Amino acid sequence: MLKYDPLACLPSSDELPDSDDTPVDNQLQHLMPNLLEAILAMAWADRMDWFFGVDMGVYYDPNLPPIVPDGFLSLGVERFFDENLRLSYAIWEEEQVPIFVLEVVSQSYRGEYTTKKDEYAKLGVLYYVVYNPTRRRKPRFEVYKLVNGEYQLQESNPVWLPEVNLAIGMETGTYQSITREWLYWYNEQGKRLLTPEEQAKQAQQRADILAERLRALGVDPDSIA
Repeated sequence: MLKYDPLACLPSSDELPDSDDTPVDNQLQHLMPNLLEAILAMAWADRMDWFFGVDMGVYYDPNLPPIVPDGFLSLGVERFFDENLRLSYAIWEEEQVPIFVLEVVSQSYRGEYTTKKDEYAKLGVLYYVVYNPTRRRKPRFEVYKLVNGEYQLQESNPVWLPEVNLAIGMETGTYQSITREWLYWYNEQGKRLLTPEEQAKQAQQRADILAERLRALGVDPDSIA
């Protein structure tokens, strides 16, 4: 007897457009989520159950256009390492709604405080984060948590996200040689997770200290294989 599989009738993520082709008008719309993704890639290098998408289409209905957050995090999904990476994110394939969504407010509003916020709430996104670099009558940094179907503002910096086991917050730092205010991940003790550049610099400083100690002992560090 032939069994009917409704999922087999739906398009795969490979067959769907990967974004809405809307050009960004603010460089931070790429840089902010890229930094958050890069930090997670270091902090969760051994985890195989997460995905962070940047400017990628999130499909919840095959007959409707996708929602395209600036950045989003999903937990409990497969992490791909081969060349066949995700082209888009189809919820009926992944079986997980993103737990975290980031929107960076552009020069002209794109519904970050209205339509997009409502869409994410209906979709069931637990945490909705808005970063507003222009300070136009709005706070710079807002984190909302979905409670009983409505978003409630979480007022602190950083904001602890227990379901993610990390906090999200903002502070001044340097990324890609740009010193400004950035969004970062923090651990439960409130310590900021280092960026890849910071970890590399820290490793180099330790190597330099070790080399100096070896030289003080009369050992040429360059001669050590």
